[in-house]
Amino acid sequence: MDVNKTSIADVLILTPKVYEDERGTFAETFNESEFQAEIGGDVHFVQDNQSVSCYGVLRGLHLQSRKPQGKLIRVIEGQIYDVFVDCRHESSSSGQHGGILLTAQSYQQIWIPPGFAHGFLTLSEAATIQYKVTDYYDPGFELTLAWDDPTLQIDWPVTSGPYLSKKDVEGRDFQSIMNALSASEH
Repeated sequence: MDVNKTSIADVLILTPKVYEDERGTFAETFNESEFQAEIGGDVHFVQDNQSVSCYGVLRGLHLQSRKPQGKLIRVIEGQIYDVFVDCRHESSSSGQHGGILLTAQSYQQIWIPPGFAHGFLTLSEAATIQYKVTDYYDPGFELTLAWDDPTLQIDWPVTSGPYLSKKDVEGRDFQSIMNALSASEH
């Protein structure tokens, strides 16, 4: 497995070795001992999720104020632009963000540690995303950061307004999210 850092050191791009012959391809997409060694920590995944989205759907930016979720994300069909925002108060990269194009053909995965807001925009006709999480979803602790927050200025590759859920339309600005995270720590 090849591992590359992103613009935020704790967020990693993992690319498994892909074996190809006349029958097709094979890739080991997750190996716990290799993963633990690469991220330098003891991460335990509790749940696997899968979503399918149509072209132009933007999901996010989501995080939880308590029970924050680390995520290992991969695309198994189509392509997405995946975005992460560091919402950790104690981090030297707090408030910074990055993005990466993930495709089924590349086999790349992104590791986003707990404490980050996460979202993606579907760039293909449809995309199927599979991701592992380190804690259970809890709607009581869910926060939605506005995808178009003016202070973050995320450069989403959109030519017209994306398709959003009601909760994503109502996303909060970055400072409001940081205040909510501070309040939940007390």
